[in-house]
Amino acid sequence: MAAAEGSLASPMCNLAILDSLNKNSVGEMTDSWNAFCLATENLLGGGGELSLDSDFVSHVRNLCSRGLESLIVEHFLCSVELYILQKEIRLIDGEIKEDYSVLETFEKNGASRFWKHFDVYRDSAILDMEDPDQQIAMQDILHKALEEIISEKQYQGKCLLMLVHALEMCRGSKSEEQTYLNTERNYLFSKYQLTTASVLMASIPRKFPDVLRWYFKGRLEELSAMMARGSENDSELHVDDGMDLDCKTAEMDIDGAHHHKSTLGNNKLVRNIGVVVRDLRSLGFTSIAEDAYASAIFLLLKSKVHELAGDEFRFSVLESIKGWIQAVPLQFLHALLAYLGESKSYESPSSGLKSPLASHLSFTHYGTGIPSEGLVRWQLRLEYFAYETLQDLRIAKLFEIIVDYPDSSPAIEDLKLCLEYTGQHSKLVDSFIAALKYRLLTAGASTNDILHQYVSTIKALRTIDPAGVFLEAVGEPIREYLRGRKDTIKCIVTMLTDGAGGNPSGPGSTGTAFWRN
Repeated sequence: MAAAEGSLASPMCNLAILDSLNKNSVGEMTDSWNAFCLATENLLGGGGELSLDSDFVSHVRNLCSRGLESLIVEHFLCSVELYILQKEIRLIDGEIKEDYSVLETFEKNGASRFWKHFDVYRDSAILDMEDPDQQIAMQDILHKALEEIISEKQYQGKCLLMLVHALEMCRGSKSEEQTYLNTERNYLFSKYQLTTASVLMASIPRKFPDVLRWYFKGRLEELSAMMARGSENDSELHVDDGMDLDCKTAEMDIDGAHHHKSTLGNNKLVRNIGVVVRDLRSLGFTSIAEDAYASAIFLLLKSKVHELAGDEFRFSVLESIKGWIQAVPLQFLHALLAYLGESKSYESPSSGLKSPLASHLSFTHYGTGIPSEGLVRWQLRLEYFAYETLQDLRIAKLFEIIVDYPDSSPAIEDLKLCLEYTGQHSKLVDSFIAALKYRLLTAGASTNDILHQYVSTIKALRTIDPAGVFLEAVGEPIREYLRGRKDTIKCIVTMLTDGAGGNPSGPGSTGTAFWRN
């Protein structure tokens, strides 16, 4: 309203003209105003018919000549707002009759019809979203619903633009008038965007965010499978050098030539996802859309970490996980951000600033430029999540890993790197002590088994923490328990004399650990 109030005080609102009005001119002005109101109503309710352009412009010019520009703008905004928000109830001839302020409300033709598409998902418990047929049906519903409501918004946007053009025809080319007109244009469109978004958000179904998460999860799983198959079909993974979406990964050989990998720059599936995200943003669902595809990406990453790690401890998986992050989610995000116009480098010369993220260049470069700050942030988020997920998997299986030590050394090395990245060392200590008390320090475990596990624990934990801080915390309950066993000394002596404990004088030997206590 502030912009509208400012327009009333502007030179374009000539209130002094009211002093010169007579009865005839007032009648003419009233007729023009009524005609303008009717033309506005017919235009907004035209359902895609813009043939009323000439009549509408004529009425606007007539009223502009009488100094009523600001009233024209205010009425048009109010009409749009009513068209979106409400319907009037009028008492006519003793009957209540619904009269949509400009034929039909956006709430009926837009919002209500849009949400009606998703009625089937009100009870998601009865739906099996792992069923391919259900996924396809959901995709079709979402695409159709977005297409319909975006079409409705585009038509109303044309109506708003028509008003702006009509006002342009009424004004000269003076710079101050153009500035005023640009302000009015921005006000009209921002007001309309805010109002439509408010209507949709006010009536959003509870399950709609879940629908979006299902949608993006299915699309990303399809994309991951496509990437795993490689570029068997050029129509699936095709790089168009003429596209702005340049997502090609380049490797420089000795003579300076570039070898381009098949990526997602011109992939049809990515473009379709980009269209959905763009449409959701235009409806005011920016945060909901971003939360949905972020959730899908993290679910896919978690599944991949579990798939690669599993119960296999003889091989390091950390580099494979990081490579998959580069190959799939970051490729997808780079293409998506480029499609949405958010792929500017964080060293953009126009900003004059350099992001602190510029130092994080440990990732594969996409194209010839430096990746955007948004992409760098995504990589940091994804890698942290991967480190944390793998760390939690290894901590949960640490008892088994130590039983298999030293064959499980690669898993120990992965855990060490994860803890260095996340700093969640206390989680390891608490979890492992709990596992020891439940699985090892029991009456059913022999003293020899406990001692052998302790030896492996010493060696494994010193790999993770050479300073011995973890070992001190974890070893205390083991030592305390063994002190209560009558055969502990006998078993230790037997282990030392038989050589089962390794070099008794070496670091981490059983003898050293016990005799100093």
